[in-house]
Amino acid sequence: MTMTAETTSFLQVRQRRPRATVGSISSGAVKSRVYVAMAAFVFVYLAIGGRLVLLAQMDEAPSSAWISAQDSVAASRPDLIDRNGEILATDIKTASLYAEPRRILDVDEAVEGLMKVLPELDANVVRRRLDSRAGFVWLKRELSPGQADAVHDLGLPGIGFLSESQRFYPGGPTAGHIVGSVNVDNAGLTGIEKYIDGEWLGDLQDLGFASDRSMEPVQVAMDLRVQHVVRDELMKAMDRYKAIAAVGIVLDVKTGEVVAMSSLPDYDPNNRSQALEQDRLNRATGGVFEMGSVFKTFTTAMALDSGKVGINDSFDATRPIRAGGRTITDFHGKNRILSVPEIFIYSSNIGTAKMMLATGIDKQQEFLGRLGLTSRLQTELPENARPLLPPKWNELAAMTISFGHGISVTPMQTAVAAAALVNGGTLLQPTFLPRSQEEAKELGKQVISPETSRIMRYLFRLNVLRGSGRRSDVPGYTVGGKTGTAEKIENGRYVSDKRRNSFLSAFPMDDPRYVVLTVIDEPKPERSGVGATAGMNAAPMVGAIIRRAAPMLGVMPRFGEGEEPIEISY
Repeated sequence: MTMTAETTSFLQVRQRRPRATVGSISSGAVKSRVYVAMAAFVFVYLAIGGRLVLLAQMDEAPSSAWISAQDSVAASRPDLIDRNGEILATDIKTASLYAEPRRILDVDEAVEGLMKVLPELDANVVRRRLDSRAGFVWLKRELSPGQADAVHDLGLPGIGFLSESQRFYPGGPTAGHIVGSVNVDNAGLTGIEKYIDGEWLGDLQDLGFASDRSMEPVQVAMDLRVQHVVRDELMKAMDRYKAIAAVGIVLDVKTGEVVAMSSLPDYDPNNRSQALEQDRLNRATGGVFEMGSVFKTFTTAMALDSGKVGINDSFDATRPIRAGGRTITDFHGKNRILSVPEIFIYSSNIGTAKMMLATGIDKQQEFLGRLGLTSRLQTELPENARPLLPPKWNELAAMTISFGHGISVTPMQTAVAAAALVNGGTLLQPTFLPRSQEEAKELGKQVISPETSRIMRYLFRLNVLRGSGRRSDVPGYTVGGKTGTAEKIENGRYVSDKRRNSFLSAFPMDDPRYVVLTVIDEPKPERSGVGATAGMNAAPMVGAIIRRAAPMLGVMPRFGEGEEPIEISY
């Protein structure tokens, strides 16, 4: 068939039109898809941006709980140093773990990860805290560096660390009862730590002036070297005599400074939970005990100072004394008339009671009050127990008190009163902070005459040379002292096989510098056939302490001197 030009042209036009129509539809669909994709990306970016803005706002406005926690952990404390500048307590930086529950994305994941690193935590408690809507919660305070690194590596959102000050005690338990301890918030709980909080540090912290800044160290009167010696000798004695507790005190008689004080069992302030254990209490200032025959020192001084008894007087100790339905006897009675020095070195209950009666009951109560033995002793430490006095200060009570029964005082009170008897008669309140002799003279109170003090030094020395204190003697140091063996009370009755022994001493007796007191609770005989009296255990403890500590205190031995008592008319 023959086709004309017009026909051919028409067919070509028909063929082109369908192709153009198909191409037009494909282009529109593509554009629509592009617009949808663009809208989706815009939406996603807007969502991410909104979340970032929200997080940024949360960072800029942390919760009040977080701010409060940050303020509390920033508080620092001054170093504590001994009299020679040795560090007793200092701050170190540590990390504490917290959470912001609102930022936790997966509680289960967070709990699982934390329990792997910190298995000591309670999983239920951690989950409950993370499930809360609180702005800030503590998870664990004072992490070790290893623990902090392990938690950090978990990469958990909403889990963070705050750097805070943790108290560190380089000497551990050596001076725990003096230095004291702090709680998890670095606030003082016991000892000098609590004292400085109450004096000035607490106010600075409340005002925000103690936040993360260095402060001048606080110096205490203790000598860390002597403190170590005292504690070491107490530990040895407890082991040697199978005792349950012990106390040791070294007191400067010219200033009232506590150079050393140890009470065993003690505690390590780096492990603050130990401080709560009842058996680790500070027996030196926080416990009251019947001191036994040590109290005869005060009765003798009272009688001599009253003028009603002289050093040359004698008293009949031939027979026991009956009073108030009770019989007063001597432990190792001589059954004869005894002079005042013999009453002291033989530790006669009968002779001591008769010296008290010659002086007067009212005088006894007044004199013990003058020495601070009937009221609570005030020191920088918060642990100061009140003495236990008899409900009725009648004749029987006065007689038993004269030889150390029926009245309970702290070992520190005993040492302080003894210092006044040997230093010339001046009572000085004890202090755990440095005090000069000039300051002490302004604070001191004359409680006995210098002459009475001189006689007491003579009796102290005589007892070490010829009496129950022989095992305390240290060549060259003219040690003097008085033993005390007190039966313990159980169920209202004295128990003969349980004793609390003590030895109250001073050295050198020609010019005393230090009082040394040791107390040992329930000592057993060192070996079969040997007694367990104070002369056998508490006295040797004093000798060992003086032998080691005296050179550290600058007291040099003088050999060839002190073999005889101090001269006195007798």
